[in-house]
Amino acid sequence: MPIAHVVYVHGLWLPGEESLVLKHHLAEEFSLELHWFRYFGASESMSDITSRLAAFVRELASPEVHLVGHSLGGLVLYRLLERFPEQPPGRVVFLGVPCVASRAAERAGVFAPLAHLLGPTVREELLMPRERRWTHARALGVVAGNQPLGLGQFLAHFDEENDGTVAVSETRLPGATDHIVLPVSHLGMLVSARVAHETGVFLTEGRFSLR
Repeated sequence: MPIAHVVYVHGLWLPGEESLVLKHHLAEEFSLELHWFRYFGASESMSDITSRLAAFVRELASPEVHLVGHSLGGLVLYRLLERFPEQPPGRVVFLGVPCVASRAAERAGVFAPLAHLLGPTVREELLMPRERRWTHARALGVVAGNQPLGLGQFLAHFDEENDGTVAVSETRLPGATDHIVLPVSHLGMLVSARVAHETGVFLTEGRFSLR
């Protein structure tokens, strides 16, 4: 049986290599081969990023490609499928993605020392109200964290469950197939074996094992 391919899209200021734990678990447990796609959110527009990502997926020349996005990377995938819907079939997993809002980004956007570091993609996607709904045919699973470790909580002043950067409520995208909350932080979910396992379960079965 040929190995299925997974494209991982990282969050803001991350390089992609942080997905090595996820890559290992997907390969060992599920025979899924992960490829990370690198973009530069502090300098590239969403249009440029999604155009390059579409070419990256096309170059894999695979009949099936699953997609995984962490944080801002999930919104890159959302826009990819909006602009280039004719992608190979597969499933999608969002990890700590601020699907409907990002109080942390909004607060950072008015804080001068941080605002210029956010880049055009954050300004386009998170610094103004957006109404998003998952309408694509492919299944979407969303993983949120509720371990509040991260600088974002000091900006957002969360009074609800959050992963230190994104509130659980901000990850709930209407139209998603499944949603789970795990005891991980925003960055901790990237090195969590449990998150990796649930990601693999969803990509192969279309649902999470936890309820």
